[in-house]
Amino acid sequence: MDSKIKFSMLIALSAALAAVPVKAYFFKPEKISSEKLPDEKVDLDRFRKNLSDAIKIPTIASKEPENTDWSNFEKFYEFLQERYPLIHSKLQIIDVGKGPLLYKWQGSDPTLDPIALLSHQDVVPISEGTYEDWTYPPFEGVDDGEFIWGRGALDMKNHLIAVMESVEDLLEEGFQPIRDIYICLGHNEEVMSSKDSGAIVMCKYFAENGIHLDCVLDEGGAILPVNVKGVINKNLAGIGIAEKGYADFEVSVTAKGGHSSQSPNHTALGYLADVIKDIENNQFKAELSPMMMKLFDKIGRNCSYPVRLVTCNIKLLKPLLTKVMTYIPPAASLIRTTQGVTMASGSPAPNVLPQKASINVNVRIYPGETVEDAKNHLRKVIKNKKAEITVKPGWKNPSKLSPTDSRCFKAIEDICMRTDSNNIVAPYLVMGGTDACHYEDVCENIYRYSPFLVNTGLLLTTHGTNERIPISSMSDGIQFFKRYIRKLSDK
Repeated sequence: MDSKIKFSMLIALSAALAAVPVKAYFFKPEKISSEKLPDEKVDLDRFRKNLSDAIKIPTIASKEPENTDWSNFEKFYEFLQERYPLIHSKLQIIDVGKGPLLYKWQGSDPTLDPIALLSHQDVVPISEGTYEDWTYPPFEGVDDGEFIWGRGALDMKNHLIAVMESVEDLLEEGFQPIRDIYICLGHNEEVMSSKDSGAIVMCKYFAENGIHLDCVLDEGGAILPVNVKGVINKNLAGIGIAEKGYADFEVSVTAKGGHSSQSPNHTALGYLADVIKDIENNQFKAELSPMMMKLFDKIGRNCSYPVRLVTCNIKLLKPLLTKVMTYIPPAASLIRTTQGVTMASGSPAPNVLPQKASINVNVRIYPGETVEDAKNHLRKVIKNKKAEITVKPGWKNPSKLSPTDSRCFKAIEDICMRTDSNNIVAPYLVMGGTDACHYEDVCENIYRYSPFLVNTGLLLTTHGTNERIPISSMSDGIQFFKRYIRKLSDK
């Protein structure tokens, strides 16, 4: 290489390195309004009592409606009628069939698109053999003064009751929305891709009546503390702007059966073992999407100055960061479609060679890809071209991406930041499924956000043992929903 070129490259590199400290110094969070929002009235004792009592009603839905104990859903509706009399006297209750509950709060200007607040009534069952592992029984709603315990405390009777509390409060205060407000309470969200989905029924009502929604707000994760000593001490409030798709694939191979006393070198299960290795050794491509880059940018700006020397150059470090994240399963799930071999079957008896052996591959599909893309990937990486790949019923493609410049997103961001200046607000991808994805035909601005400060350890109890919500986070939940309704139901 010519010495002049080398010298020029050295000068350019030196200039770039010299500029990094300056760039890092100015790599700070965007300025926000310092004006605190006025406090909203919150009846925390009533919220605690009502959430505790809501948990006591085991509203568990089944994929087969005839196997659902509908008496518990009837009890839950009676409970809501008793605890929220103003809602049930002043709002219109729209009959959309058995299960879902749809309320309409009439606004003063019917020409404006309405807003919708989503929740679901149902909870997941308790895993067999785990009842004794609970500190308190899962359907007693024990309030020990620090937590409220039980199934649904975080997913999502806390969210549902907070919405009802907020609307009841606003009715007591004489608040009149300008836009119509719909409260949409599904009854079988936890039943993955049910053909009898309450959310689908409610969306059908909106579509058939020509109702286009201005925005939809459903459950998300939570507000998570992010505390790394000397680096960052903030709360991360993620607004879910999309959710992954879902599909189960059956991959099967066949072979000659017979008696195990005359076993060949490779049975169908042996051939299937190679198939599993092909799948696990060939993961989907990982890429840091603009959504994830925005998340890292927000976090990076809130780090301490020495660390910002690195985080201000996140674009340059993108290939390295992507590679590192693929080795950490929770992080990898944020940047690619994931696949996991979850079930296997072979012979029905220990002394019989399997004529057919199968596995289940559970795939969570990244926005921008499809179920068909996932099937094509499996077909490509599996070397045994005789293997059969079948998509099982219950699949769904990923949701669309909702915009981050809508009035709804900006309102959530504004409320969150002005409630606590220690909050970082950023878009993120929801790993699981929600009812929100069904509303895409009647709304473009769909967001998933749960306004409760909960640490990661507690969040992992969702769908698990000892699910519970800290009482310290509950008031902020009602404050958020009241502020959200005031702001979004306006013009």
